[in-house]
Order: sequence, then structure tokens, then C-alpha cells
Amino acid sequence: MESKMNITALMEEAVGISMRLAKGYDTLKNLDEIDVAISPKNQVWKDGKISLSHYTRDSKASIETPVLVIYALVNRQDMMDLQPDRSYIRNLLNLGADIYIADWGYPTRADKYVTMDDYITQYIDDMVEFIKKDKGVEKVNLMGVCQGGTFCTIYSAINPDKVKNLITMVTPIDFNTTDGLLFRWSRDMDVDKVVDYYGSVPGQFLNDGFALLRPMGKQTKFMSVLNMIDDHDKLMNFLRMEHWIEDSPAQAGECYRKFIKDLYQQNKLIKGELEINGKKVSLRNISMPLLNIYAEEDNLVPPSATSPLNDHVGTSDKTLYKFKGGHIGVFVGSRSQKELAPSVAQWLSERDK
Repeated sequence: MESKMNITALMEEAVGISMRLAKGYDTLKNLDEIDVAISPKNQVWKDGKISLSHYTRDSKASIETPVLVIYALVNRQDMMDLQPDRSYIRNLLNLGADIYIADWGYPTRADKYVTMDDYITQYIDDMVEFIKKDKGVEKVNLMGVCQGGTFCTIYSAINPDKVKNLITMVTPIDFNTTDGLLFRWSRDMDVDKVVDYYGSVPGQFLNDGFALLRPMGKQTKFMSVLNMIDDHDKLMNFLRMEHWIEDSPAQAGECYRKFIKDLYQQNKLIKGELEINGKKVSLRNISMPLLNIYAEEDNLVPPSATSPLNDHVGTSDKTLYKFKGGHIGVFVGSRSQKELAPSVAQWLSERDK
């Protein structure tokens, strides 16, 4: 009797799966083009593969000091504007911010010799100078994300006179933590061998490493597709995320070498030993207001790597903001749209004069 009931249950489940697949086929036939980062913007500056864009606004910004957003070299800045209802950028625009965003482009083997110093003291500085001239301001707001936050922190320590406010989001600063596998693995990486072999490190090489942080993550993720395959909106959200994950640029070899060696392996920034263009970087030189945002459940950049920044900067106006979510949830989670973007806009507005 029990055996017959089990067979019946299995048959019902199989019928249910078949029906979902049939509905899913119709959904797949009518899928829209997978568009990400659709908030309107104009490219206003370019240097080789690297460019700067300015988001258009329907009205004058209520936060007058422009914001320059610097994303990590890993993956693309599109995550911040993934889709209309989950766009951190669009929320900030609606809340009065005037936003520029860097696009690091797609490095090739020819870019092997681009260094971390180049990204910080040449490209970011050129963007800051362009915005200052474009808007007629003496300083800009810097908003750095993940590795981009590390770059913005270093830049602000070197050029405190050019930065009005500094916002760091899920940003690694203290690389001595053992809370994240990525930090432990990187200490044993033979980065010289990797860079010497590849020249510029392929995006897929990095994606494979990220996937190993959660070995069953990809299987679990694709199993979930079955439950959403007949729901157009959910499926589009899933595909947008997959599009972003697979759109992974290579890393300029010499920049990658220094980032791994000087930061992940030797933790020079927090020690005050990091040199950029031959000069030591002191976090005490960060005299502007700081908003340091970390994600409570971040498995890529754990809180212990982020929060120590507040203990080392020179400013007394420093805020440590705990976000209840993960690394990506900072941008696309519902909490981010309802809570984080408004909090960031308010923080900027209070320090805009």
C-alpha cells in the first residue's frame, strides 16, 4: 500500500514538473532582451578603454556636490543599476544626487602593465579633475564599492583636499582577517606565476575562484530555476543577475599583482606601509567625513575586513553602517532600496554645505 502511495506521489510530482516546463517553454519563447544598467547616462570623458559617464536628471540635484562612483575592477558596475525596481543608482538619483560613474572597460593582455598606482593617481584623479571643472566645484563626493572602495580610500588619503565626503561600501581595508575564505586563499596564492602566465588575469579565472567559496551554490541556484521558469518577471531577474556574473572583465596584470601582494598578503594599507608612486599612504590623512558601509552576511568581504577603517582615519565625523544582508544584497536587495539608498542620500545631504 505504502509503495503504491509513493509511486502515486512521484507520478504527481512528475506531472507537476512537466506542466511547469510546458509553461516555462512559453515564457522562454517570449523573453525580452536582457537589459541591465538602463538608467540614462552620457559618456563625458574617455581615456583608452576607461571612461566616465554622467547620469541624466529631469530636475536639478538637491545634493549639489557631485558623486563619483568607483566600482571594483572585478565584474561590472552594472550591478548598481541592475533593473528599474532594484537600482541603487536610480534611487540615489531620485533622492537628489548628481552621479558620475567610472567604467573600467575590458582590459586585454596589452594592458598587463597598467598598475594599481595608474588606476588611483592617474585615472581616478583625471575623473575627479574633470568633474571639478565640469561642475565648477572644488571637491567631489567619492563612493567606492568593494575594491573600488579600497581605491577611493587610498585616493582620499593622498588627496584629502579634493574629496568632500567619502563613502565606502563592502570595502576591504584590513586584509588580516581569517573570516573569509578568499582572504585565506589569497595569502597562499603564487600571484607572480598567475600574472606571468596570463598577462592580464581572465575574468573566468576569478569567477571560478568565487564559485569555490560556495561549492554547491551553482547547483542550488540552477535547481531554483525550475520554480520560477513559468514566471516571466522572476526569470528575467535571474537572467539579469547571470548576465552580470558572466560579464567579467580581465584584470590588468600588474595591478592584480600589487593588489594581492601588498594588500591581501602583506596588509600594507592598514599598517601604513603601502606606497603609491613611491609615497607612503597614511589613513590618518582621511580628514573628510566617512560613511563606511558593511554587509552583515558578506562572505566575500566580511565585516572584520571593513569596519577597522573607522579606527584608522583622521576624521572625527565617521559613521559605521551595518547592512543586514550580503555582498550583492547591498545593491539589489529590497532592503537596500527601502533603507540603504535613503540613508546614504540623507547622510550626503547633511554634509553638502
